[in-house]
Amino acid sequence: MEHQHQYDADGKQLCCTQEEKIYTQAGAKALLKKGHTDDDGHDHGQEEHADEDGHDHSGGSDSTFKMFVPAIISLVLLLVAIALDSYLKPEWFTGWVRIAWYVVAYIPVGFPVLKEAVQSVAKGEVFSEFLLMGIATIGAFAIGEYPEGVAVMLFYAVGEVFQTLAVKRAKANIKSLLDQRPDEVTILQNNEATTIKADAAKIGDIIQLKSGEKLGLDGELISETASFNTAALTGESKPDTKAKGEVVLAGMINLNTVAQVKVTTAYTDSKLSKILELVQNATAQKAPTELFIRKFAKIYTPIVVLLAVAICFLPYFFVADYVFNQWLYRALIFLVISCPCALVISIPLGYFGGIGAASKNGILFKGSNFLDIIAEIKNVVMDKTGTMTEGVFKVQEVIIKPEFNKDELLQMANALESRSTHPVATAIHQFVGKPDSNIELKNVEEISGHGLKADIKGKELLVGNFKLMDKFSIKYDIDPNTIVYTVIAVAYDKKFAGYITIADSIKEDAQETVNKLKALGVKITMLSGDKSTVVKFVADKLNIANAFGDLLPEDKVNKVKEIKARNESVAFVGDGVNDAPVVAISDVGIAMGGLGSDATIETADVVIQDDRPSKIPMAINIGKQTKRIVWQNITLAFVVKGIVLLLGAGGLATMWEAVFADVGVALLAILNAVRIQRMKF
Repeated sequence: MEHQHQYDADGKQLCCTQEEKIYTQAGAKALLKKGHTDDDGHDHGQEEHADEDGHDHSGGSDSTFKMFVPAIISLVLLLVAIALDSYLKPEWFTGWVRIAWYVVAYIPVGFPVLKEAVQSVAKGEVFSEFLLMGIATIGAFAIGEYPEGVAVMLFYAVGEVFQTLAVKRAKANIKSLLDQRPDEVTILQNNEATTIKADAAKIGDIIQLKSGEKLGLDGELISETASFNTAALTGESKPDTKAKGEVVLAGMINLNTVAQVKVTTAYTDSKLSKILELVQNATAQKAPTELFIRKFAKIYTPIVVLLAVAICFLPYFFVADYVFNQWLYRALIFLVISCPCALVISIPLGYFGGIGAASKNGILFKGSNFLDIIAEIKNVVMDKTGTMTEGVFKVQEVIIKPEFNKDELLQMANALESRSTHPVATAIHQFVGKPDSNIELKNVEEISGHGLKADIKGKELLVGNFKLMDKFSIKYDIDPNTIVYTVIAVAYDKKFAGYITIADSIKEDAQETVNKLKALGVKITMLSGDKSTVVKFVADKLNIANAFGDLLPEDKVNKVKEIKARNESVAFVGDGVNDAPVVAISDVGIAMGGLGSDATIETADVVIQDDRPSKIPMAINIGKQTKRIVWQNITLAFVVKGIVLLLGAGGLATMWEAVFADVGVALLAILNAVRIQRMKF
């Protein structure tokens, strides 16, 4: 059956290219493909395992050495030939013997490229990198420039090996960061520990996790407590202590005693599996810069080939002392320089490196296009609760009149609130502690929208808002509107006893976030459905000038539309579910709480896994650094190639300069691209 080329949605050819060859050799071919989803009707099983299972199929250092063997053989033969040509000059090293020697030196590095060129032409891809190098080196042989013909192909082959190693390293870095799932897990069956494959574990199985072991599947902790290292998921190695009944996720490492976890999610549906799939599929969402370069290279290469033909033949009509070999040599130099390797490999690698750097820090980008967009963000609009605040209510202060016993009154209020599931009740429980079972409550009554009422020791206890005080004609000497926090009033024996303020606490890195965003020149706006006094209080503490409360979802949309009407880019930070309308009209939707909500991972463009707002400016910085590196590579490639192209056309550059303009620039660009993975943000 005749081969059919494969193209992506943007018309970029996916097969029969040097890029495909290099990524395939690196075991990272999947990074070139359009991302799939589990429900797209394709069978991903075997193909994914082949390239993306995280195992080293190559054989390690032995494989790396084998990749260099052809180049080493060719280099030795070339150096010997140059020594015989220039220094020793024996009589026998002439004629067909000399030609044969250079041909033998050429074959180890040249034959694979010529083979690829023939196959590409047979499949309809005429203007490939392989054909350009083949024509250039065979042409060099045709005009008697044997050393240069061998040298061009030798350096091209060495460059290709280094490119393969760079891609392999980038892929390995991502895999080591994310694919933290152990191959095996220990489960308890009839109180006996049995080791099985992780993907064979079923929902409901009990995993026994020893100290230092990684959890293989998502589950529920059934031990009383356990501490975990969550670095694989959040980028933070700070221990996270979990209590019985709390969710624990695949990739977490048990830090202390043996823990037991009940499996709640299938292996392939674990949070870590979704994160890994998300990062791999992120390469399918191409940045505009990347798409432009790919389309440019598709047009650029055949144009340069035509120019090379013109350089060879047109001077015949205009130059008096036209020498065919001289102009053919210039045309061959032109062809070598024209190879777009530095662009088509280093630029995707740069974006992939940016995605990897973000993943290492617990930030997930759904595509390289969002790295470009977030780098230019002018406004960050954020929700308050759960983004800049913890989203967990806590008691702030307790004001009890002197004539009442504060501790005794708090114990009574705690006992009464234990009959409620309201978040306010939870906050009071956490503050006071376990309710005193000796306190006898009678005639307990919950008054909707007001609070709770009960009789204790024959006296009436009221715990609720000030509407409750008004309802029972309890006089109080404070103005509730002057208090920023949520206020819980307490009355005992028909007298106002005092109040408890409850609020959502500001995250410890919230102020750092605001400072860094301002340093990046980003404007900050806080939107919330919470009451305006609370929003203003938080905004004042964090020094945020634009803050609005008492907003409905449609009000938030209108606020964002006002910003976009000024032709300014907007990133919205929220939970990605309740704020879906705002996320939809934002340039970038950033979700907090990636560990807690599958829906968040599905809806947002960027997911911050550990809920830390300081990751927002970090994400912007990673986008800026990635874009900077990509444009450094583009500038380097075009400037160097442009200079050498002009020199080559004018007869001032040799094949050696051409080799640097092609292979040398490609290597420099690739080394620059992988640099982002070592940066600290």
